Amino acid sequence: MWCSDVDLHSHSTHSDGTLDVATLAASMAREGVRVWSLTDHDTTTGWEDAAEQAKAHGIAFLPGVELTCIPAISPSSDAKREGSWHLLAYFPKSLDAPEMRDIRGWIAGLTEARGPRMSQMIERLATFGIHVDEGKVLARADGAVGRPHLAAELLDMGVVDTFQQAFDDWIGDGAPANVERPRPTLAEASARVHAAGGFCSLAHPVYYGVSTGEVLDLLSSLGIEAVEAFHGGHTDAYRDEVWRAAVERGLSVTAGSDHHGPEHHPRPGHRPVPIADIPEAVRRLREQDQTTGQ
Repeated sequence: MWCSDVDLHSHSTHSDGTLDVATLAASMAREGVRVWSLTDHDTTTGWEDAAEQAKAHGIAFLPGVELTCIPAISPSSDAKREGSWHLLAYFPKSLDAPEMRDIRGWIAGLTEARGPRMSQMIERLATFGIHVDEGKVLARADGAVGRPHLAAELLDMGVVDTFQQAFDDWIGDGAPANVERPRPTLAEASARVHAAGGFCSLAHPVYYGVSTGEVLDLLSSLGIEAVEAFHGGHTDAYRDEVWRAAVERGLSVTAGSDHHGPEHHPRPGHRPVPIADIPEAVRRLREQDQTTGQ
């Protein structure tokens, strides 16, 4: 049996999404999502608002975060993204639990590292005669400021003609104004998540330029429980390849729209996924939602 009412990957204005939490939650509800996770990049600042909004819409909320990690395996030459791997972390616990305070403190350190990095990139741009108002960039983010906020400002300034050009010419990996920042390894990030009672899923593996077998064998060796096989950036063939290979290795699969707003991924939810293969904690949330009639 399959379902399409689980969305475990979405972003708000607390990182690089264009919708605030309330609008995003309403969009999830409108599209029939019953189990939702807000997974902003390297920040948990939206969790309380998301939990409240989900409750108001009758949606089961699973606190989540997308952690930016050091690449674990060198990519092939045709990789879409080489600079980082993204680990989705989920915490089926009360937000007040002691373990949650610890993990949120660690994640806050990752969030804070983004500020100095942004200042340094803006300084580098100035050496090329591109003078960016840092305040305007910071104003675009409610929580974790990142390169997409700077790209949007460069686009508005007329420095580039497209959002992608900002990355290609100026702030992408290896570009002249990019600055690396401290990132955990997959092993460190997953260990911290597990210590807090959470579980993990590797986001959109298609972007890393590594064979499916290599990726999944690595996840198994690290005790990472799942992989995001059902993602909007995956072709049907690739999705099926990752799903079947994951099941063969005893791994779960997750589904996520990676919704950043209507300009990017128009519809939250609508990612059919086999119920038997999603993580047990997600199945329980979905069953609880059915039982309560929400």
